[in-house]
Amino acid sequence: MKNSMSKSISKQRGLTMISWMVVIVFFLFQAVIAMNVLPVYFTDSTVATVIEQLPSDAEAQRATSKELKSMVMKRLGINSVYSIKPEFVKVKKGRDEKIVTIEYEPRGTLVGNLEFIVSFKHEVTVPSR
Repeated sequence: MKNSMSKSISKQRGLTMISWMVVIVFFLFQAVIAMNVLPVYFTDSTVATVIEQLPSDAEAQRATSKELKSMVMKRLGINSVYSIKPEFVKVKKGRDEKIVTIEYEPRGTLVGNLEFIVSFKHEVTVPSR
């Protein structure tokens, strides 16, 4: 009895064909999600880089609110970020500073009619000269 049980256990190593199919489908689904969502995060990384460079830029420090908004939009265009619309960029005047905020929610399709929404907000204070 014990001998036959150990023989059957030694023969039952590994996954069955159906188990492998389930594992492969799971990883393919994860890959599809990654291919659709990762570009949104790469774009956000570029937006963050553009806005974080503003406080140290002398031209941005001298710019009016309207010029500052235009400057941000031009820099986003140079970096091939076309999904950010001008209404997503807000510039508020403060005391000897300007506060630049970019807030947006990119949407995309995962699979079929399954969609995702991601919310991003970046804010930086630009000293005025």
